[in-house]
Amino acid sequence: MPSSVPGPPPPAAVLCGLAGRVPSRVVTNAELAERLDTDDAWIRTRTGIRSRRVVAPGQATSDLAVDAGRLALASAGTDSVDAVIVATTTPDRPCPATAPVVAARLGLAGAAAFDVHAVCTGFVYGLATAAGLIASRAATRVLLIGADTYSTIVDPLDRANAVIFGDGAGAVVLRAGHSGEPGAVGHFDLGSDGAHEDLITVAAGGSRLPTATGETARADAYFAMRGNEVYRHAVLRMAASARTALTRAGWQAEDVDHFVPHQANLRILHAVAEDLGLPRERCVANVDTVGNTGAASIPLALTDAAARRRTRPGDRLLLTAFGGGLTWGSAVLTWPRLAAPAHPYPEEGPP
Repeated sequence: MPSSVPGPPPPAAVLCGLAGRVPSRVVTNAELAERLDTDDAWIRTRTGIRSRRVVAPGQATSDLAVDAGRLALASAGTDSVDAVIVATTTPDRPCPATAPVVAARLGLAGAAAFDVHAVCTGFVYGLATAAGLIASRAATRVLLIGADTYSTIVDPLDRANAVIFGDGAGAVVLRAGHSGEPGAVGHFDLGSDGAHEDLITVAAGGSRLPTATGETARADAYFAMRGNEVYRHAVLRMAASARTALTRAGWQAEDVDHFVPHQANLRILHAVAEDLGLPRERCVANVDTVGNTGAASIPLALTDAAARRRTRPGDRLLLTAFGGGLTWGSAVLTWPRLAAPAHPYPEEGPP
């Protein structure tokens, strides 16, 4: 007969390394105003963004991912992982995935490597995937990178979207540990609603429309978003998902020390925090200086907060995100004992 004695609990994923990297080129609102029908006041009022970072010609998503990944491995004090996950909407190529390329360039050839494509929710989906690999004992250490170069898919003449998005990469290393120790990633909530796939799209480049042709070629090749509808869905889905994650963790909103939402725009961040009853000072935000960096936004915000020494071991963090698909997701974790990482944009440094 099988034994009735329960086995040991599955290992928890514990955050042990963190880093971020953004391109060196700064694009200010004033620069955008020179080519778009807009101005600094209009952009700041609607998005809270005053500048964003943009890759140089020839610089790809994998380049940023490698930089962030190398720094995260150094932060964790390791040069070996069992799996590399890259969350991105802007892979280097449609085929192959970007993660194996990143792994090879980091000297991690042989590790499992794959991409996660959940648009701006990609990092949270990747975090859940990494935690699952560790819980199932398929991996003892995972490198998770969120990296996007939206400047390569956004029409530079699109007044609505060109002001919002920036480029960047953020990375974490997760190791097998115990659920009660600082750094442990806790409960998740993930969801999607494909009935609204048309709200956030790049129409061309897939099997449904392999190549953009004809009069609509330019529009089909670029990122498109129906902003007003996305705003409503984002606030609703992020707040509901965050509540579910809190309930699963047995936390109340007042237990949260730092709220780290996807950095969509400042209005969305504050609306979700208000919906949850969280004071704005607990909301971690760096969207004003980097813009919306897609799957990179949460790890970049975490790196920014840690570099400014806002986080302390044992602090309770709530993460939540929303993206195309539609997709959404949330997670809770406690902050680890971790040396402050280098600032994502060291040429500026923390103010």
